This record gives sequence, structure tokens and C-alpha cells, in this order.
Amino acid sequence: MRALLLALLLVAPALADRPTQQEIEESLTCQCGCGLTVHSCNHIQCSSGEPIKKEVAERLARGEDKDTILAAFRARYGEKVLSAPTFQGFNWFAWVTPFAAVLAGGLGLALVIRRRAGERSGPVEPARPPGTDALRSRLERELEALDREEQ
Repeated sequence: MRALLLALLLVAPALADRPTQQEIEESLTCQCGCGLTVHSCNHIQCSSGEPIKKEVAERLARGEDKDTILAAFRARYGEKVLSAPTFQGFNWFAWVTPFAAVLAGGLGLALVIRRRAGERSGPVEPARPPGTDALRSRLERELEALDREEQ
């Protein structure tokens, strides 16, 4: 019993590190033109996805790891077969650009808001239409006349 437990403890980490077929299929883009991963391709009897799935299963059965399998497909189809760009070469730009664009937009918006808030440093008095002073003084005279009549 102890020997079985010891063997299980030694084999378990190795099994945990092995990639699943689904994991590898999700890392590959189907070449039929659907734009989905090999695992998600919904074409019945897909001329690209089905052979790739079969090859992935065969390579896993031979004990190849994920990086080796992906490298073989990359050598055959090029970088376009990968569902996510790698961090090698110019591909890092594809990862950094969206975050840089959001950051630059946020900073630009903050500067515009700060600049516009600085323009309004005090309370703004509404502009008076022309002739307001004359109307106001007439109103005051008439109100005073009414007050005198009531007394």
C-alpha cells in the first residue's frame, strides 16, 4: 500500500504538468478561415481543424510537451496559427499597444478636464441683457409708489 502511495506521489506532479488536448487546441487557430480556435471550430468535418486535432492527439500520445507541439505547428503554418501572439520579436507590440492606448487616452482626458476646471476659477456672473438697469429702477419706483398708496 505504501509503495502504491509513493508511486502515486511521484507520478502526480508529472501528470499535472502535462497539457491537455483542449489546452493545446485552444492555443491554435483553425486554418479554415473561421477565425476560431481549433477546439472551438464549429464546422462539421472541418478540413483544417479535424486533422490538427488528430495530430495533437498523436503528439500527446507520444509524450511531446506543449511547446514542442506548438513549435511544430508554427514551423508549418507560421505565427498566424497561434491564437495569441508570442512575446518574441515584434509581437510584444501587439500586447503592449492596447494598454498604452488606454493609458494615453486616460492621461489626455485628465489633462483636458484639469485645464477646463482651471479656467473656471471663480463664480461666473450671468450676463445682464441690455436695458435691465432701467427696468430695475422703474420697478423699484413703482413698488415704492404702491407702498406709499397702501399707507
